[in-house]
Amino acid sequence: MIRVVFEPGIIQGRLIGEAEIAQVRLLLSEHGDWSRWRVSQHLARLWEWRSASGQLKDMAARTLLLKLEERGLIVLPTRRQASPIRTSRKPASEPERLGELFPELANAEVDVALPELLPLGMEEISRKKHAGKQAVFSRLLERHHYLSHRGTVGENMQYFVSDRQGNPLACVLFGAAAWQCRARDAHIGWDAAARARGLAYVTNNTRFLILPWVRVPHLASHVLGRIARRLSADWQEKYGHPIHLLETFVDTSRFAGTCYRAANWRMTGVTTGRTRQNKTMVPQAPPKAVWLYPLRENYREALCAS
Repeated sequence: MIRVVFEPGIIQGRLIGEAEIAQVRLLLSEHGDWSRWRVSQHLARLWEWRSASGQLKDMAARTLLLKLEERGLIVLPTRRQASPIRTSRKPASEPERLGELFPELANAEVDVALPELLPLGMEEISRKKHAGKQAVFSRLLERHHYLSHRGTVGENMQYFVSDRQGNPLACVLFGAAAWQCRARDAHIGWDAAARARGLAYVTNNTRFLILPWVRVPHLASHVLGRIARRLSADWQEKYGHPIHLLETFVDTSRFAGTCYRAANWRMTGVTTGRTRQNKTMVPQAPPKAVWLYPLRENYREALCAS
């Protein structure tokens, strides 16, 4: 049997060493009849792995186990059903059409001055009670955003933006911050340990879509400004902790980042082109501009002390 050499390191936001690997192996050997779901639940409880709001991070534990298996360090029980990590990415199928929620919408081109649309509606729809609007939100991103969309995992905020008559204008999604980003980390003053402690207080604007039939000058920067003023309070209410810094990555081959600049975000550097799943040092994606927006004055101190 070939023994896989393991170097201790950060996996899924946790420091994993030989002791942790041995603990996982013992758990699997003692409970060979358990499902993957039950193993991940038990492991999260065993390690008291919870979010800032106290929610058990069993999905993070499940992802960690999959990564350990990919590296040849453990062997998981045979999958009994499709992984929730993958199936949760599928957009909800109903309602499929915008008209089911917005019967007055004819997809006519919106080409007016911003004041004619004000005051904007800005609804945060990530909770279960908004399942119908979440389906439309996901469908719009899937169809019209250049990166498409396969659903959300982990802490996130979903803002559905509409005009004063309730017609949709934009979809804005915030989710997990990038685990590593040299330009951001240098700007904050993070080393690996400080980043591991503070990353939960940073969120990434992973999707920003102004609907393709909407052509309204200054709308995008106005939306960013409105969301920035409420996002930390929304996060505190839902997850039990604030957000200190916003980040986003802009593909400069497609966009100039004009709306972020107009909303007072700051460009702090450029990515290397390595993606989250890239395990090599070879760039696999176009470099992107790194834009940051602090939500408190002493954000660097707060993020380094978290």
